[in-house]
Amino acid sequence: MISDVLSDATTKMGKAVDAAKTDFSSVRTGRANPALFSSLLVSYYGTPTPLQQLASFQTPEARTLLITPYDRSALNDIEKALRDSDIGANPANDGNVIRVVMPELTEERRKEYVKIVSTKAEEGRVSIRNIRRHAKEAIEKLVKDGEVGEDDGKRGEKDLDAVTKKHIDQVDELLKNKEAELLGA
Repeated sequence: MISDVLSDATTKMGKAVDAAKTDFSSVRTGRANPALFSSLLVSYYGTPTPLQQLASFQTPEARTLLITPYDRSALNDIEKALRDSDIGANPANDGNVIRVVMPELTEERRKEYVKIVSTKAEEGRVSIRNIRRHAKEAIEKLVKDGEVGEDDGKRGEKDLDAVTKKHIDQVDELLKNKEAELLGA
């Protein structure tokens, strides 16, 4: 029973780490990367649709991204969504594709990105701690209901703490790597 709670918590914590990794990939470094646009929604026939579903991406140069819509009628909507986003890029539409040239990263902008990444890392850690709290409550309930002994409950909580620390350390490692990538790029 405790093993079920621990395995469930481990799975959820792994997903929280994956979510943090995805969030980090949406913060740009020196290169143009399609992941920058993963959370961008385009109003496609009145429906907010992820840009990834409406177009293909190519990176012909380090700071240039070509976005080719699957449906040419969505070209202006995609361009508008790019202009309105906080990515800081200026899209150019030639009638077939949208060319996005990413601006050079200034030191000030890099530090801003580090703050954003730090916030996203803290959100990941909070999510992991919330999962830990729910799992701990479930273990305590099992002990209280007499389904497992107190010693098993204590052992389960220790195991839970170890799993929690492992996942928080993974988020911290991702943060450290992303900060190095941002400040060194």
